Parts: sequence; C-alpha cells; structure tokens
Amino acid sequence: MGTSMPTSKSQEAEWTTAAIARLVGYSTQQVRDLERLGVLPAAERTPNGYRRYEERHIIALRAYRGLAAAIGPVPARQMMPTLLQGTLDTAAERIDGLHAMLARSRDQVREASRGLRAVLADTADVFDDRDSMTISELAEAIGVRSSALRHWEHEGLVNPERTSRSQPRRYNARAITEARIVAALRSGGHRIPPISRVLEQLREHGLTAEAQALLDERLTDLNRRSVALLGASGDLHTLLSQRREDVASG
Repeated sequence: MGTSMPTSKSQEAEWTTAAIARLVGYSTQQVRDLERLGVLPAAERTPNGYRRYEERHIIALRAYRGLAAAIGPVPARQMMPTLLQGTLDTAAERIDGLHAMLARSRDQVREASRGLRAVLADTADVFDDRDSMTISELAEAIGVRSSALRHWEHEGLVNPERTSRSQPRRYNARAITEARIVAALRSGGHRIPPISRVLEQLREHGLTAEAQALLDERLTDLNRRSVALLGASGDLHTLLSQRREDVASG
C-alpha cells in the first residue's frame, strides 16, 4: 500500500492506511483491527480496494487513544461504538459516567486506607454492635454484589460473624475494613492470592507495608487515569462536536 501524502477529493483530505497510522502512532494492522471493531467509522474504498481515511477517522482514533490511556484498551473499544453511533445524549452520559466511576473508585480506596489505619491503630474505641452491617448493607456500601462478599468469605478474605449457617451474616468493624480493602484492590485488577497474603499478614502480625503500598499504588493509578481522561477530553469534545454537526446537517 502506498504512503503518499494527503490528496484532495471534494475539498476533503484523505489518507491511506499507512499515512493515518503514522499520524496517530499505530501500525497499519492496528488501524485495520480498530476499524473492524467499530472503534472508527468504516473507511471508503477506492476502485482498486484500498482504504481511504478522512479527518473524522483521525479524530476517532485520537479519541480512542485518549480513552484507552484513561480506562484501558478493552473498555475503550467497547465504548467507542456508542460515541460514534449512539445518540449524543447517551455519549455524553457515558463520558460523565467515566468521571464518576473514577471518583467513586478513589473514594473507595481512601475509605479502605482509613479503615486499615483504624484497625491497625487498635484504638480503645468500642465498636457498637448496632454499627455492624448485614451482607446487603455492606454490599451496597462498597459497591459490590452480595455474591461477591459470599465468594470472598469462601476464599477466606472476609470473615463475618455467624453463629450458625441458619443465622444471617453480620460484619463487624474488622470485617467491614477487610471487605473495603478487598473491594479496592479487586477493582484495581489485583488477584485473590496476593490479597489473601496481605490480609493474612494483617491478621497475624499487623503488618501494613504491603497492604498500604497496594492501596497507594491503586490510588496513584486512579489519579493517573483521571489526568489521562482530562487529556482525552479535547479529542472527545471534537468527536462529539463533529457528530452534532453531522446530525444538524443530516
């Protein structure tokens, strides 16, 4: 395939696959794959079958690249078809949702860190049994399903109080903190075995270094993602503005 400079057709610049790949920093195969996955609009073909890309394709690729840096390649690929083909209201809601998701995750990590410090400080404060939580209350508080808490209990990560299998689970201060730590680390992609080792250390020795390091690492990553999402906002704004113009003219 050629690598010619942009040509003009109906006063619209066009690029070959190789040329657009160079502009956005991808390989030609990545551009083809992203088109196949709906990350960018389908390119028109010349009579001899070569793809010809336009400015809208560059905008879509740059918007995807920014999203991928903020939320990861797979979620970004899943979201792009909505931004390209869904309603503008839906697209705006999805982008707002990303900011809200990052904010919730950051609050979750900070809450886990606060709970960790409180447990390890071993304060003389008496935990009132009325402050304990049921499984549904805790699931709602930390943003997971009750089934996740049951699975974590099965894996030995969280230990609610339960006098018999017929009695409902109750989560005291330590169990609530353990659940917050697990939720924060699982949302960051940490697998169960390393989380289990961290909790075992906390229970047996009161060691905090690894647990706090993992939470700090998660918080740093969330901050990086927030900055990346802000960096992507310009390209996302251009993408949606172009869509608005297309809708208005079409």
